[in-house]
Amino acid sequence: MLEKYVKLDYSSYEDFCQNFEIKVPENFNFAYDVVDEWARISPDKLAMVWCDDQGNEAKFTFGQMKYYSDKAANFFKSVGIKKGDPVMLILKRRYEFWFCIIALHKIGAVCIPATHLLKKKDLTYRIDAASIKMVVAYAGEEVVEHIDEAQAECPVLAYKALVGGEREGWINFDKALQEASDVFERPTGSEMTSNDDMMLLYFTSGTTGYPKMVQHNFTYPLGHILTAKFWQCVQEDKLHLTVSETGWAKSVWGKLYGQWLAGAVVFVYDFNKFVPKDLLKMIEKYRISTFCAPPTIYRYLIKEDFSQYDLSSLEYCVVAGEPLNPEVYNQFYKLTGLKLREGYGQTELTVTLATYPWMEPKPGSMGRPSPGYVVDIVDENGRSCEVGEIGEIVIRTDVKKPVGIFDGYYRDPERTQSVWHDGLYHTGDTAWKDEDGYFWFVGRTDDVIKSSGYRIGPFEVESALMEHPAVLECAVTAVPDEVRGQVVKATIVLARGYAPSEELKVELQEHVKRVTAPYKYPRIVEFVDELPKTISGKIRRVEIRDKDKQG
Repeated sequence: MLEKYVKLDYSSYEDFCQNFEIKVPENFNFAYDVVDEWARISPDKLAMVWCDDQGNEAKFTFGQMKYYSDKAANFFKSVGIKKGDPVMLILKRRYEFWFCIIALHKIGAVCIPATHLLKKKDLTYRIDAASIKMVVAYAGEEVVEHIDEAQAECPVLAYKALVGGEREGWINFDKALQEASDVFERPTGSEMTSNDDMMLLYFTSGTTGYPKMVQHNFTYPLGHILTAKFWQCVQEDKLHLTVSETGWAKSVWGKLYGQWLAGAVVFVYDFNKFVPKDLLKMIEKYRISTFCAPPTIYRYLIKEDFSQYDLSSLEYCVVAGEPLNPEVYNQFYKLTGLKLREGYGQTELTVTLATYPWMEPKPGSMGRPSPGYVVDIVDENGRSCEVGEIGEIVIRTDVKKPVGIFDGYYRDPERTQSVWHDGLYHTGDTAWKDEDGYFWFVGRTDDVIKSSGYRIGPFEVESALMEHPAVLECAVTAVPDEVRGQVVKATIVLARGYAPSEELKVELQEHVKRVTAPYKYPRIVEFVDELPKTISGKIRRVEIRDKDKQG
């Protein structure tokens, strides 16, 4: 399958960068050209293994994925969903998510994956902002009630379908799927999708303001060939696990597009509460080959006794979502012999920087630019930064526009223009580059701390704190100071067995001085039970800063 779109063999990172190119066919549609194509040439080929934390299990071949997605497409069409209609899916990790998203691609409708953690006000904003016509949700979740409450204020929402249950005012999805025809022909003429049509819409849970609507077209799945085949190194017919709920963009990064293009088996573990031991048991039981998770997951995993599990099936492990602390890298390497390979991207992009197979990982570094992405670091005046100089990560789209980059923020040209102008897409993330071309994350542009003339990246201080056994999680922020301009503050969640004390605070301050530099130590240390986070699990440093400003 992949050979249609890319060359597969490269001798070095340099060869990869120079010769990697994605062949984008006209009117590419992932549902027909990948899922249905696998079903045609190899209907019994395994596509997905699904299980939950209650002991239930299901397996689906590509033949079955075509069968169920054709049925789902006929169901959507029967209630009036057509090309261009926005449909929101709130299905956690249920396998019906895959039936629905593929079906929506077949129709040419706009799929809007969303998290089950949304409240009424979140839903009202999203439904109005994107003119959402239909919602498909999973029964038994609180969000179902919030959808009903939001619909009362949002007449644009015409249809609601419920998976796994009955509810007044909702279509029974399971019954409708069963009754729908399993024959769905690829549309032609004006109903046919084109590469530039909107396929996906993601509401990004930013650390400030209302979420943005990130718009992706039908070529977006091809951009994830880089993500799956060359960064995650998925293998055909072997199981890949990315830890993500389907409401996040990370899910299509790791549980759909690139993996199925490469012929890998997507493994889905559907759990309500993350229990590190249970995840390790799943890796052992199902012989997971490649694994991707955010740093938080790895931080919890390395606290477990790995000698209790047979993890020999693991061949390749990668990490993304937030920067990886070197201490986590080192501990995981000691426990498994596997070198975690970090990657960087955004909902707006595919994998942009990564530690690819031809590169030796540098713990704490995001790696080097992906082929197709012309990545630079610039200062406030747009000047390219020197080696070691901190600036903002930008993508030079005037030189080359990568396959998979977003089309802009839906219905918000001003916001699009504010981050993407003069041939540069501004990521809002700061970093520096070393003499080997590796990128090192510093923080969001508004997270950098300026103290007594020094620029201090919060991530470096957080990494130092994470090396101390007392620290489970931490967030480093700036507090205004009359003398120094700003001082460093650390907000810390302690590991089991540790209690807050003045002695521990001093010990942690001295530790940071030793590991980094004396001027970087946190002058203020606050111990808390938990850190404020976005609904996607990212630390909301802005909330800590705002609270400190209010005194």
